[in-house]
Amino acid sequence: MTVNRFPEDKILRLDALLCGAGSVAIITHTHPDGDALGSTTALWHFLTASLGRKARILVPDAVAANLGFIVAEGSLTDFSASPAEAAECVASADLIVCLDLNSLSRSAGAEQAVRASKAPKILIDHHLSPACEDFDLVFSETEISSASELLYYILLALPEVGSAEKLPEEARRALMVGMTTDTNNFANSVFPTTLAMASSLLAAGVDRDDILANLYNRYGENRFRAMGAVLSDLMHITPEGVAYFIMDSDFLRKYEICEGDTEGFVNLPLGIDRVKMSVFLKEDDGYYRVSVRSKKGWSANMLARNHFNGGGHECAAGGRLYWPKDIADRKDAAEYLETVTARFMCNRKPEQ
Repeated sequence: MTVNRFPEDKILRLDALLCGAGSVAIITHTHPDGDALGSTTALWHFLTASLGRKARILVPDAVAANLGFIVAEGSLTDFSASPAEAAECVASADLIVCLDLNSLSRSAGAEQAVRASKAPKILIDHHLSPACEDFDLVFSETEISSASELLYYILLALPEVGSAEKLPEEARRALMVGMTTDTNNFANSVFPTTLAMASSLLAAGVDRDDILANLYNRYGENRFRAMGAVLSDLMHITPEGVAYFIMDSDFLRKYEICEGDTEGFVNLPLGIDRVKMSVFLKEDDGYYRVSVRSKKGWSANMLARNHFNGGGHECAAGGRLYWPKDIADRKDAAEYLETVTARFMCNRKPEQ
């Protein structure tokens, strides 16, 4: 991708909407990850520092502690903690920009407020199957590392930008965070444009060492004890090469697991040669949150779409498993998982 890849009329329309907006609501998906926060924070800095606009990031629920370092003070409102304030921010905005989600349904509690707004709505996303009908302007690319990378090239294409050096310093930092986390620190979904972006941001002064220290070296001891317990006690590998582990509420309490503490756990089994796919179930309120990762040729997206009420990228997807809708009881999760993955792996051979 280059800055010239986007149709000129779309870039000019985006520029007009951003420059003409007095107040902008920035929305992302539930359980916001590094890419969600990186892309929304970068846009917030661009709008406020470069364009002088009023803007607010609205997240459906709490931000993980290890990602708080990139969020500017006063920039963000949590729908789950302050629903009335968040809804008012959406209602009073004259432009809404959604990042890192392919459907308004992924914004959870924010969805109703966003749908009720008459303001123009922009989508900037890298997931499959975007709900384009819900937006007035859509930038959707799947062959790209992250929403942060997509936003980076969109911003560079704007007439007033053109290069990384012209972005606000904190926007550059947030974009690097988003791209780094969604590639698992350059371990997956890396394209030539991803490395070009990283190079330009480094040349523009982004301190990657500081970002890595904040992302990966600020966890509590409980994360690593939980990781050890997962690998020694919870992980199972099926004959078909699917590794899975299930964290129930008892495990979460025992290890005092907070949002963000299990980031990256689902990737661990992929280091085993015979493992083709990894599935991680984490108990929530009435359902399991599901993360799926796969090696090339095995579709994590299809497994999540067909069996876990979700979807995502070809090798990285997510969803939910409900009881009693999908399984009779939460204790039936392992049997369900083994059954559906056995059938899935036998029926769908990897691409040659």
